[in-house]
Amino acid sequence: MAPSPLMPAVFVGHGNPLNALRRNAWTEAWQSLGRSVPRPRAVLAVSAHWYVRGTRVTAEEHPETIHDFGGFPAELYQVAYPAPGDPGLARQVAEQLAPTPVALSTEWGLDHGTWSVLAHVFPAADVPVVQLSLDRTQPPAFHHALGQRLGALREDGVLVLGSGNVVHNLEAYAWGGHPVAPYDWAVRFEETVRRCIQARDHRPLLDYPALGTDALLSVPTPDHFLPLLTVLGLHRQDEAVSFPASGVDGGSVSMLAVRIG
Repeated sequence: MAPSPLMPAVFVGHGNPLNALRRNAWTEAWQSLGRSVPRPRAVLAVSAHWYVRGTRVTAEEHPETIHDFGGFPAELYQVAYPAPGDPGLARQVAEQLAPTPVALSTEWGLDHGTWSVLAHVFPAADVPVVQLSLDRTQPPAFHHALGQRLGALREDGVLVLGSGNVVHNLEAYAWGGHPVAPYDWAVRFEETVRRCIQARDHRPLLDYPALGTDALLSVPTPDHFLPLLTVLGLHRQDEAVSFPASGVDGGSVSMLAVRIG
């Protein structure tokens, strides 16, 4: 039997939850991504919106679609993404992350960081999905190291999907849907991140506050940045990297996507 192809690893800037319902350049790029990757046996999603104490992995047979937001149109709360879970994969993830203790959780599900993207990537919801939490007590290097220890999943048909935003400053966001030019600091920081990824030099990103004011404005809280670092931990030597989606929404939310492999 021929070996399974090495699965890519992907980070997606998910942006506004309404992207689950919208057709735009970003959601079209997510659809193209789903068509271009080998069909995975499962997805391991690392979402900005499961930001808790400790490392946890969802172990439900049938994970709930979580509407973890407020103030949006009623139709968004009707969206369901009924992908099956994979308790076996959850146990496999826990084993690979040892000695880090990993709790098998049946108290979460799929939050919008995961389903708003997968609704376009795999719209039939027929690929099993497991979520891995972000440990808010740990520094960026911890999350990068977790990604390194998850590398074998790519050889086993698992698509690791990080979902957050390289730049995510909602205080500066232009609410109301009217177009606005990206802030200069957002553009500069995103370009710094791109250069580091292309050079496969992740060290500056693991200490991103040291990059100065642009970084502090772009990443006022770690939650949306850490999924990128987990995915970058899976980047192998001399492996191709590309950016299947780009752009800045509302001046201060980067929609950059990163594909490894």
